[in-house]
Amino acid sequence: MTLPPDATTPDQDENEPREECGVFGVWAPGEDVAKLTYYGLYALQHRGQEAAGIAVADGSQVLVFKDLGLVSQVFDEQTLAAMPGHVAVGHCRYSTTGSTTWENAQPIFRTTAVGTGLALGHNGNLVNTAELSARARELGLISGRLAGNLGATSDSDVMTALLAHAAADKSIEQAAMELLPTLRGAFCLTFMDEQTLYAARDPWGIRPLCLGRLDRGWVVASETAALDIVGASFVREIEPGELLAIDADGVRSMRFANPEPKGCVFEFVYLARPDSTISGRSVHATRVDIGRRLAKEHPVEADLVIPVPESGTPAAVGYAQGSGVPYGQGLMKNAYVGRTFIQPSQTIRQLGIRLKLNPLREVIRGKRLIVVDDSIVRGNTQRALIRMLREAGALEIHVRIASPPVKWPCFYGIDFASRAELIANGAGPDGIEGDSLDEMVEGVRRSIGADSLGYISIDSMIAATEQPRTRLCAACFDGEYPIGLPTEAAIGKNLLEGMLNGASQTELLADNANASALSRP
Repeated sequence: MTLPPDATTPDQDENEPREECGVFGVWAPGEDVAKLTYYGLYALQHRGQEAAGIAVADGSQVLVFKDLGLVSQVFDEQTLAAMPGHVAVGHCRYSTTGSTTWENAQPIFRTTAVGTGLALGHNGNLVNTAELSARARELGLISGRLAGNLGATSDSDVMTALLAHAAADKSIEQAAMELLPTLRGAFCLTFMDEQTLYAARDPWGIRPLCLGRLDRGWVVASETAALDIVGASFVREIEPGELLAIDADGVRSMRFANPEPKGCVFEFVYLARPDSTISGRSVHATRVDIGRRLAKEHPVEADLVIPVPESGTPAAVGYAQGSGVPYGQGLMKNAYVGRTFIQPSQTIRQLGIRLKLNPLREVIRGKRLIVVDDSIVRGNTQRALIRMLREAGALEIHVRIASPPVKWPCFYGIDFASRAELIANGAGPDGIEGDSLDEMVEGVRRSIGADSLGYISIDSMIAATEQPRTRLCAACFDGEYPIGLPTEAAIGKNLLEGMLNGASQTELLADNANASALSRP
């Protein structure tokens, strides 16, 4: 069913950047590791709402429970009570490779040739999946029809299959040290066998991953907010190119690659929780600072600054501070609208953004508004929001965006729209084009119906993170991809499904081998 341009659904708002995944792991004898993992995933729920899973080991076996849905929908007290152990890994998923199926939910489980269990959770996205899949097929690890022993079609499953195979004549630790250098792309991993917790981060450090200390154990998590919720103290970030092994002998650190840090700047802008810390910098403080800088770059006379909740709130606070225009709450968000498996009727679909946001008419009537949002992807959400605010009596609407124009897709774990669908790329719903930045911005302004539009500059956004530009990936804004990409035929969310539908593995690999690393797709 095709939705009207201003329609969104509670279960799939395609007008916003989609999160990627959250991973969590704990080694803590004597603790209820299943419940600790549940709460850790609960803190990371914003990173993925399609599926959730937990694997637990008690020294003799690995038990995995996973399903489609939110963490609170998948697990209950009875399920968690039936998962005793001393080590666990957990995962909440948004699909960036592979469809939304039970088989693709994580942790992925495999049995090694020596009969031990292996469970793995992955945050990120590999760019050499075609090559890895070919290797797994040659080794007989995945069938010709389905990529995975249970029909999984994700880079995570291929990775787990290769790791389990390599552990046939060596330890998991040794197998990981051999496999990890062959992976290209973004990966933060938590994995385990019956005794040991492992964690690894790609050499570029695209996605965040940190280590925490419990009274009787250790925790690894995608964000520091997950450490806070389980009462763990932050120790340090896991370094790019580092593998950790945690067992009764303590924490062992190994380097499988030289670090080339390129952390995702969009984690600061939108993806991470505001109460998390990345590279020593508070995400909330970064977003407030972006708002202040945005006010200096794009001032306008107005009566009230309002955020698009919740992701636009810190930047709106900063904009009000920087501009002197009062801050107010002009939009109320329904806190209970999240992912649902009840499909809305067409009538409900047409309500669009009203399912999530409702204007406070007495606050905005007769006012000149500055509306602060985190990003514009397709523009549909902003277009519907502006229409709603005008109907509620706003005199003027000046939109300010706390990130630069999104012009390029992400291949490292964020499921943005395709390049052809990005409104700032000259191909949005109104065919916006322009030879200059000003012309593009004017085209987007007309498309969404705002009285004015201003984006933060890349330089100001990066300055707010307090990180060197050389240590950040901003490819979705500037097209400079730090990890070389294969040809279009050998990349994409549904790559492995495409292989099942008759795509030639040989052709894919030939294209991949002949392709040079791209700086711009």
